Amino acid sequence: MPRFANVTGRYVYLTLEGIEYRVYFEEAGQGIPLILQHTAGADGRQWRHLLEDEKIASRFRMIAHDLPYHGKSLPPAGVEWWKREYRLEQAFFMKFIVALSRELGLDRPVYMGCSMGGHLAGDLAFHCPEEFRAVVGVEGALTSKGQDSILPWFWHPRLGNESKPSLMYTLTAPQSPERFRQETIWIYSQGAPPVFKGDLYYYAVEHDLTGKAADIDTRKVSVYLLGGEYDWSASPADVKALADAIPGTRFAEMKGVGHFPMCENPETFKRYLGPVLDDIASASR
Repeated sequence: MPRFANVTGRYVYLTLEGIEYRVYFEEAGQGIPLILQHTAGADGRQWRHLLEDEKIASRFRMIAHDLPYHGKSLPPAGVEWWKREYRLEQAFFMKFIVALSRELGLDRPVYMGCSMGGHLAGDLAFHCPEEFRAVVGVEGALTSKGQDSILPWFWHPRLGNESKPSLMYTLTAPQSPERFRQETIWIYSQGAPPVFKGDLYYYAVEHDLTGKAADIDTRKVSVYLLGGEYDWSASPADVKALADAIPGTRFAEMKGVGHFPMCENPETFKRYLGPVLDDIASASR
């Protein structure tokens, strides 16, 4: 008999700013809706270990999407996208998550994202707290200003596409299982050449909650922040600085993981994520 994963994949059509996008997502579980946002230059496959976790799936309806231009979400057919440089902007990023939630009929879902998705957790809590019951920022910080100087490296004729996954390997922890570290960078080796650089425009240029984070009201939306010990892009100190700026935020440093905890070392990640999900589930009763 065949062995199947309890994960289903399908497409949903979203119209944003007059453009229709055909968006791929995978889902598993039932209960509290949980939107899962991948990192820059990657796709929803990063969340496969959570999607197949029966304990989490017993309480949460997990939805892991591919942003437009990523994974199975092809560029929109209605525009000449090849004539413009791809660039992810904060306003679109936030509108996309809200539109996805509304189109799927989700009732104040939990949002969880990593890296650029971790940054977005804070931005969503600041700009549209009424849309979410909680946000979980994994490797999210106040800002990543200063890293924009390396953006030209991520799409340059003198640099092979292998340079991106090689650099991402250095963001993983030495304790993480090698098979999962390799799987993490395998996903990075498959992204379209300009997309990683375009995503980092949001990550390293636009995102900045300095002077704003204190205005996030955790009575309206709960905020949880997790930082990996071996992450040099958004260090635990960077993540804690964001947590310290938001009254009522809960923070934990994750030992033995790097920038991609959900895919480089899922079992360790789930040990830190478990109490967060327990807390959210208790508050949702």
